[in-house]
Amino acid sequence: METQFFLGRLGRAIAVSILSLGLAGAAMAEPRHGIAMYGDPALPPDFVSLPYANPDAPKGGQIVLGVNGSFDSLNPYIVKGSAPEGLGALTVETLMGRSYDEPFTLYGLLAESVETDPDRSWVQFTLRENARFSNGMPVTVEDVIWSVETLGTLGQPRYQTAWKAIAKAEQTGPRSVRFTFTGTNRELPMILGLRPILQKADWQGKDFTATTLVPPAGSGPYVVDQVEAGKSITYRRNPDWWGKDLPFNRGLWNFDTIRYEYFGDGLVSFETFKAGQISVYRETNAAKWADSYDFPAVASGAVIKVEIPHQRPSGIEGLAFNLRKPLFADWRVREALTLAFNYELVNNTLNAGALPRISSYFGNSALAGDVANPAQGAVLDLLTPYQASLLPGAVDGYALPPSDGSEGNRKNLRKAMALMEQAGWTVGSDGMLVDAKGTPFAFEILLQTGQDDVITAASIYVEALKRLGVAAKITTVDSVQYKERTTNFDFDMTHYVRSLSLSPGTEQLLYWSSAGVDQAGSRNWMGIASPAVDGLMQTMLTAQTPQAFAQTVQALDRVLTSGRYVIPFGFSPVSRLAYDRRLHYPAKLPIYGDYPGFLPDVWWYQE
Repeated sequence: METQFFLGRLGRAIAVSILSLGLAGAAMAEPRHGIAMYGDPALPPDFVSLPYANPDAPKGGQIVLGVNGSFDSLNPYIVKGSAPEGLGALTVETLMGRSYDEPFTLYGLLAESVETDPDRSWVQFTLRENARFSNGMPVTVEDVIWSVETLGTLGQPRYQTAWKAIAKAEQTGPRSVRFTFTGTNRELPMILGLRPILQKADWQGKDFTATTLVPPAGSGPYVVDQVEAGKSITYRRNPDWWGKDLPFNRGLWNFDTIRYEYFGDGLVSFETFKAGQISVYRETNAAKWADSYDFPAVASGAVIKVEIPHQRPSGIEGLAFNLRKPLFADWRVREALTLAFNYELVNNTLNAGALPRISSYFGNSALAGDVANPAQGAVLDLLTPYQASLLPGAVDGYALPPSDGSEGNRKNLRKAMALMEQAGWTVGSDGMLVDAKGTPFAFEILLQTGQDDVITAASIYVEALKRLGVAAKITTVDSVQYKERTTNFDFDMTHYVRSLSLSPGTEQLLYWSSAGVDQAGSRNWMGIASPAVDGLMQTMLTAQTPQAFAQTVQALDRVLTSGRYVIPFGFSPVSRLAYDRRLHYPAKLPIYGDYPGFLPDVWWYQE
């Protein structure tokens, strides 16, 4: 029902956007309070608050959140180190802020207005006169230009694409800055609107690329209060925060303190929550949600259980192949190893069979490419130029092979063996698969300590691979080592998660572009190098109508899914939260549900 609701909503939005595109293009050549990818922002200039925030929410109290893993740096903008949760979102602001009730819309935050031409060949932001960093210094145009350039040249790879697309950055007024672009990308004004703005003076004499335990000066609602490296971080609400009375911020950032506690083991985190030392616990295991929440605090009503629905895409989660390894270069090998993954058995073991399997990267949304059936119409036209490089299933349709749920999984293993033989692997004298040189098929699955469900799923998989004659071993490392190894693509197979939104854009280049294959820190962990993926992403970024955009994403979805880059797990159309009854959230939920922008952003504390 949620999907049907979203389809209807998206359809109406597309129709309205088409009618308004011509008018909106002309109107956008003047300062506006917000910007949308297509058409106009839903909220008027005099809006009171975001629709999913409670503008009357009381201020005060504390929330404590648990995180599995560790951290060793307070610089979240570079490749090196692991930064703690909340640092960027709570302490550093952007020129514009995202409304999580609209797929592709931003409203002014540090900037009071945004202006762009119909072709979006440039964008101009005008800063609010009262915007201040937490040290009392004003946010200036110089800070904006320095931040965009520094992030684009010294920061994480995800900042570099937009920087390379900027032909000129210039101050056009006392509080105005204009960026002129080298080419066409309708999303670029919005990307720059979401760039973190740091204080240039705060970084003088410091190495921006180095890890540090000194927090950056930001302009956000919170400042870092206490840090215990690797164990906990506490943020304190800034009573002098310049933006506390902005309509965009009404009802947001209500807690006096927000603390993140770090744990090396998920079970310890859960037990700490049961003891009342953590305020909220996200349960990702449907079976545990059903049978492990009978402890006294739930029975007494001190802890509340709730399921938060959403209409966002399923995204992709599973075991990712590293195609930089010759072992996985052949798609038939990847298909065979996918056949050997017994999702039905894993789902029954971990989740009592409750989670539907991820069927495509944009499943559960109108952006899904109906990948199981043949491509038609505009989607087929988009795929045709790349037909020579497409793998089987991209055009004709591709569906993940279900198993019978038994440990034997014989039917799928027979298909897998046939594919391995076609790819040149045969059964050796010891029953293991070997190549023509007698080298056995063996690989490592790299996982992070504390991810108990993932480790269990991988363990079931390893046993299934033995029946196929494949030797796989699981290696678990702590969060710091895991980040280091994945940053440098030092793995054969690993757990991979990419949450995808209803507004896919330039970040897709970071996830799947061939430019990231050899770039350390790239999010293209799989090493995808596909002409179709590269081409469709560029077409998506230059789409002029909502229909053309959606059709291109659907085509991209088909190519990614049939590429067999990830062995998908399941997904949940709801988020399962257990929380202290003194915490509250608005009755109106954003279409993204429990997602960035929801917890702790719009929650509050009240006895």
